Amino acid sequence: MEGHGQLVAYIWAVADLLRGDYKQSEYGRVILPLTVLRRLDCVLEATKPAVLEAVQRHGHRTNPDPILRRAAGDLGFYNTSKLDFRRLLDDPQQIAGSLREYVAAFSPGAFETLQKFNFDEHITRLDEADLIYLVIGKFADLDLHPDVVSNQQMGYVFEELIRRFSEQSNETAGHHFTPREVIRLMVDLLFAGDESQLRTKGIVKTVYDPACGTGGMLSIAEEYLRELNPDGQLAVFGQELNAESYAICRSDMMLKGQHAQNIAFGNTLSNDQHDRRFDYMLSNPPFGVEWKKIEARVRDERDTRGHDGRFGAGLPRINDGSFLFLQHMISKMKPVDEGGSRIAIVFNGSPLFTGAAGSGESEIRRWIIENDWLDAVVALPDQLFYNTGISTYIWIVTNAKAPERRGRVQLIDAREQWEKMPKSLGEKRKRIPEAAIAEVTRWYEDFEETETSKVFDNEAFGFRRVTVERPLRVRVDVAGAGERLDALNGKLGEDVVAALRDAVGRLDVPADASIADATARITKVLPKLPAAKRMLVLSAFLPRDPDGAVVVNSKGRPEPDPDLRDQESIPLAENVQDYIAREVLPHAPHAWVDDAKTVVGYEIPLTRYFYKYVSPRTLEEIDAEIDDVEQEILRLLAEVRG
Repeated sequence: MEGHGQLVAYIWAVADLLRGDYKQSEYGRVILPLTVLRRLDCVLEATKPAVLEAVQRHGHRTNPDPILRRAAGDLGFYNTSKLDFRRLLDDPQQIAGSLREYVAAFSPGAFETLQKFNFDEHITRLDEADLIYLVIGKFADLDLHPDVVSNQQMGYVFEELIRRFSEQSNETAGHHFTPREVIRLMVDLLFAGDESQLRTKGIVKTVYDPACGTGGMLSIAEEYLRELNPDGQLAVFGQELNAESYAICRSDMMLKGQHAQNIAFGNTLSNDQHDRRFDYMLSNPPFGVEWKKIEARVRDERDTRGHDGRFGAGLPRINDGSFLFLQHMISKMKPVDEGGSRIAIVFNGSPLFTGAAGSGESEIRRWIIENDWLDAVVALPDQLFYNTGISTYIWIVTNAKAPERRGRVQLIDAREQWEKMPKSLGEKRKRIPEAAIAEVTRWYEDFEETETSKVFDNEAFGFRRVTVERPLRVRVDVAGAGERLDALNGKLGEDVVAALRDAVGRLDVPADASIADATARITKVLPKLPAAKRMLVLSAFLPRDPDGAVVVNSKGRPEPDPDLRDQESIPLAENVQDYIAREVLPHAPHAWVDDAKTVVGYEIPLTRYFYKYVSPRTLEEIDAEIDDVEQEILRLLAEVRG
């Protein structure tokens, strides 16, 4: 059997045996672990006699694992059962039990990986459907020995199987699988500019994905370096929360001869299992997924460790943890004097602009941009992903910018770089062709101002949200106070209002009294009231009047009118007073800025920068179109009548 395409076709045909007893979306839960088992079975063939001999001699020891590993040589895993796929077929009646025994005999790391497939449940289902002997027989005929199928070819086989099974259902595809062309663009952008360094003979680099799913991003990154430099090595690391995805990813690493122990299981945000830094990082964290379950642990880390932890910059809203993943990845960057790190991460539009100035999201953006880590943002076409048609964006983040990129951010509009899919897969109706991937990467590397590439100073994304106050103006109106007090019955209570109405009769406020004098006289006759209610009562005697006198405090400064309070967002690059003089004072000459309430915010309104004005059609064009439609309607009516 030659070529990984033929191998995939053979295994896919085995999956067809499950039809009727399994849903198509469930095929992978049987075929993927069996593919892993058969590959491991073939890989262990050469060392099996030595391992079995070591079991016989040292199996009685409390911990024979180190001895058995040595017997297995460089593989790092072993199986202590005398069974293999051929021998499983010797006793058809007991094949289910034999298969369980065989799986349980793998070394701890391999067995733990296989357990995450929850394969034991499917052994029972296959047995009850009278399929287990037939399916095991098909896999026993499949030669996956390393002399026949290389690690690289086996990786391609497994990747293709994952892709096919992922496409069987929208839910599975969205949870497990990022389209390959999106990953390829991310990887090309991630390594852009580093090609000469990566071609160095014997170079070793590390790449990490904190939400690695089935390992697609890690696989394509490793494939990129292998194509660029067969003598180089890219050590891959990852962590995954979903048990089945973790099992697939770790199995893929085992099949390729990678260090599978570098793939960890668990929640990255609450239980980080990689205490090290990496050269490259890339990820497609879940979009719009709330982090309420781990909120206590995340907040505790933020509160107790601050910037010494991962989340010191701020916390996003509870219904989207995307920014938590980026902060986690930034914490894994190598120091600049060690070469620094580069990150490529996929987001939806929310992290670009969600959150007002001072909010968690805005503070995170501020932290990233003011530290000069944001290198570029690439807007992708919509309808690229299997379970959502929303627009997505690739962020490139690094602490090792090239000199010409320092203090600047590049925005790239790749929304039109797509071709239509021959057949829709869930919500995925578009794909990015190879030529477009090369084109977008070239735009990034050129770092020029074009219709599809804009370059801005970091400061361009910052703004001050200032609070503009206008003076409170009132008039003295004791005569009309009674009616206004009646309207406050619900807020003050009838007894209080009745007492206040009695007080009105005792008031002696001259018609020409100043606001300060009137306030003092009114206050004297008021019963004791909480401050908020006291202000309500005063407003009944001193109603707002745009032409009235300005209310001042004890220091002689105007009191602000809350009803006239406004906010302005002023770019950081612009002087606040100049902006107020130009945009506010001509309309409100007595307005002022309350500096104590000024907050700095950051947002990245990418689509605004690439907006192209399209003039509306002329009235003549619209009239002509209406006439054409009317004529078509009349023609159709005539056909019906005729």
